[in-house]
Amino acid sequence: MFPLRSTTIRTTFVNASRKVVSDITLPPGFDELDWARLDYLGWIDPKMKRRSYVVVPVDGQPVGIVLRQADASPRRRAQCSWCRDVKLPNEVVLYSAQRAGAAGRNGDTVGILIGEAFQCSVNVRKLPSMAYIGYDVAAARDDRIAMLRIRSAGFVGEVIRPGD
Repeated sequence: MFPLRSTTIRTTFVNASRKVVSDITLPPGFDELDWARLDYLGWIDPKMKRRSYVVVPVDGQPVGIVLRQADASPRRRAQCSWCRDVKLPNEVVLYSAQRAGAAGRNGDTVGILIGEAFQCSVNVRKLPSMAYIGYDVAAARDDRIAMLRIRSAGFVGEVIRPGD
């Protein structure tokens, strides 16, 4: 992911009012982020625990989405929809995102299961175990990184797309 400034991040949100954008609290350690090892930026608002944010590169442009964590949690250990890691270091939770534009103002939302701490970029960079002799673990890791980028951008596309 390309480096972003705090002022740039605030202009990227497509499903938030000006008031919500002005209330955004950036993640702790924002100035020390290793942007080269991130496929998207995601964080929980430290002031509003059920509100989270993701900024995902889509077609070379950052797009921000405000997420709301559901009150209920999955009954069983769920799999993250983005990294699809089966050995997650944290719980997977259900987030909803209000759609952009008129659909969102009318209450239309999109839901997704994501790791609570937004560690997908770390998870996909772990070398997978050797599945068989000759298995190319580096290529498998590269595929996981590419798929994370595709899935996260696809979710942003669902939020931006007008409601059905």
